[in-house]
Amino acid sequence: MLSARNQFKGVVKSVKLGNVMAEVVVQVGQIEVVSMISRTSAETLALKPGDEVKAIIKATEVLLDK
Repeated sequence: MLSARNQFKGVVKSVKLGNVMAEVVVQVGQIEVVSMISRTSAETLALKPGDEVKAIIKATEVLLDK
């Protein structure tokens, strides 16, 4: 069981594999959540556009600046 409370169901919009990291864009309602995960994790999960996933956000703070 995950302790993170902020879990949002979404659909993978794109996956860009780099040498070490992967950028995964998830459509959650009308917003996009961008996650940087290891390439190994993206390959292990076999992530591809159209996959249903959960974006799990665990952070102690959110900073904004203008």
